[in-house]
This record gives sequence, structure tokens and C-alpha cells, in this order.
Amino acid sequence: MLATTVRPAAPPAVRRRRQKFQQKVEPFIYLAPTLILLGVFVLYPVLSSLWLSLNEAGILGGITGFVGFSNYLEIFTGEKFGHYALTSAAWTFGAVGLQLVLGMCGALLLNQRIPLRGAVRGLVMIPWATPSVLVALIWLWLLDPNHGLINSALLNLGIIQSPITWLSSPETALPTLIMVDVWQGVPFFAVMILAALQGVSGELKESARMDGCGPWGVFWNVVAPKILPTILITTILRIIWTANYVDLAFILTGGGPAEATTTLPLQAYLTAYKSGDFGTGAAYAVIQAAVLMVFIVIYVRLSAKGEEK
Repeated sequence: MLATTVRPAAPPAVRRRRQKFQQKVEPFIYLAPTLILLGVFVLYPVLSSLWLSLNEAGILGGITGFVGFSNYLEIFTGEKFGHYALTSAAWTFGAVGLQLVLGMCGALLLNQRIPLRGAVRGLVMIPWATPSVLVALIWLWLLDPNHGLINSALLNLGIIQSPITWLSSPETALPTLIMVDVWQGVPFFAVMILAALQGVSGELKESARMDGCGPWGVFWNVVAPKILPTILITTILRIIWTANYVDLAFILTGGGPAEATTTLPLQAYLTAYKSGDFGTGAAYAVIQAAVLMVFIVIYVRLSAKGEEK
């Protein structure tokens, strides 16, 4: 017969150390695929952009020399940085503010008992579900000064006497872009706020009515506090998205006329890919990311509070 050897049991202290080691290492093993993907698609691009912003780099020659913070100094001391920053602020807060107001109105309307309510709710999402490039092309045709449907309708109604060059005038280009973005973004606010409205207890609203509150009293005292967290989170998230959104401006105006619609992210793209200065373009992108980090921190904190509740 073959003799079998029995391995002696490890001492309790050794077993405890092994268990502690497994408890510490095991989560990282499960998270390894996610961490690898985050490193490849998030951390590496961020670090590459930071390094690129500290160098002089061209579209063909790659990095040609380390310049430190010269690219940042060139941006901050330039005459147009303030204009780009103000344009970005007007674009972001103007669009998001109007989307919030109109989205609230739309949500309150969709929350009522109206005919074909389900179909209407589905149709409302069409602008939001439409790809940005297609949205830009549709509005490029609608806003055409010679053959566009909007100018034709306004002329036929006698509201204007001559066609308006919506996208070719510095006075109207940015407001027009904001209205196009509002048209696309209102459904997002409407659906998110509608979901919050449907979560408000009917018993609470009925109790408020029994206490003598009218429709506005019920809304401000019962409904508004319940939907406020959703409004805050949705608004911050939309601010982050809109601040980085360059599709409409790039396709409809290209940043013009006279840079009237040039935002910081659009200028980063134009500097890198149109002017071939990747170092300065990366510096613009880093500045934009640094500003948005404030809103990202606010969004994360609001989300964490919402999960705690």
C-alpha cells in the first residue's frame, strides 16, 4: 500500500493572517477588469493630456520640446481667453437654465391626465434621442436665411420684413445655438422631473389640500421639496454635459462669426486640430476640466446624499 502523508494544519495565527490577506486582496481581484479599463480609457488620457499641455507639440511632428507652463501663461495672458470663458458661461448657464424652466413646465403638463398621455411622453423624447449631428443638420436647414422654414414662416406671418441671418450675425448666433440646444435638452429635464413627480405620495398632497393649501401651496410645500434633489442632480449633470458640448457650434457656426460662439472646449479642438498646436489645445482642455471638477464634486456629493436617503 502507498503511504499517504497528511499535511499538518497551519497554526491559528497563520490562518488569520491568510484570511486577512485574502480579505484585502480579493476585492481588487474582482475589480481588476474595471480598474484596467478605467486606467486605459480614463487615467491614461488624462495624464497624457496633462503631459501634452506642458510641451510644444504639433499634429505631425509630435512633442518637440518641454515648455513647462508656457502654454497656460499664453492662454491666460491672451486677449481672447476672457471672451471664450464668458461665451462658455453664457452658453452653458443660458441653455441649462431655459431647459430647466421649460422641462419643469413639460413635466407638470405630462403629469396631468391628458389624452394619449403615453404616446405624448414617447414623442417628447424624440429630440433627446436624435443624434447631435442630425440635430445640427436639421436646424441648419430650418435656419437657412434664403430657404429656411423659420424665416419663411415669420415672413408669411408679417413678423419680420426681411430674412434673418440667424447663424451669420454675432448678435444672433449664440442665442440661436442656445435655443437649438434647449430644443434638444428639454426632454431630458422633463422626463427626469416627471419621474420625481410620480414618486410624490398622493396622500401627502391630499393632506395638504385638507389643511387648506391651494394648488400652488401644495406644489411649494409638498411637491417641490420632494423633487428638489432630482432637480439639483439633473441640473448639475446637464451643466457638465453642456459645458463640454461642441457638436452644435462646430457644425452650425464653426465658432463664428467673429468667434461669437467659440467656447473653451471648442477652442481647444480648433487649436489642436485646425491650428495644429496640440500643446496649447491640451492646455485649454485641462483648464476646462479643472473648472468642471467643481461641478463634478457637487454632483458626486448630491448623488451620495440621495443614496443615503
